[in-house]
Amino acid sequence: MIHEIAPQSGQSFKVKKNTFLKIICPEGEQVADLVAYSLHDLNEFISNGKTLDYEENIYLTTGNIIYSNRSSQMLEIIEDTCGRHDFLLAPCCQNTFKKIYNITEKHPSCRENLYLSLEKYGIREDAIPTAFNVFMKVDVDNTGKISVLPPTANPGDYIVFKAHMDLLIGLTSCSAEQSNNYSFKPIQYELLG
Repeated sequence: MIHEIAPQSGQSFKVKKNTFLKIICPEGEQVADLVAYSLHDLNEFISNGKTLDYEENIYLTTGNIIYSNRSSQMLEIIEDTCGRHDFLLAPCCQNTFKKIYNITEKHPSCRENLYLSLEKYGIREDAIPTAFNVFMKVDVDNTGKISVLPPTANPGDYIVFKAHMDLLIGLTSCSAEQSNNYSFKPIQYELLG
């Protein structure tokens, strides 16, 4: 069954070990923020630092593994039709919109959407880690300058992860204008046996 996350919102759900999570970009050019926690110990969660260290690359795709803050394998990318994602930038928040977009009024954000969907499991807002930004395109030039570019995901592009442990997942349809080429669309996901 395919589930849909409305634009600028989020959901949480459980994924059992050795099952698969497919995330779909149905309309193209839409980012999804993904966080994962060990279902049996919520103090263990995805780590961009450990992952980039062990995978020795900032561009992760088929064959790469996402590690936890305790160096455990959490998710393995087994199929990827887009091939471009980000694991450098934190989920957008109210301060993101104030500092980058000069927006001072309340704005939907991935950090808040992740927190609101995960708080029923006891996850505090400060416990939201750097997300794996599915379909997000971030370039780094030879001076280290970061540029957020329009996503390269086409309509129907997807990524499939294999769970290496029982997981609690938080997933959003990203709320940041620049990350989504200034248009907001839904994200879909499917849990596969």
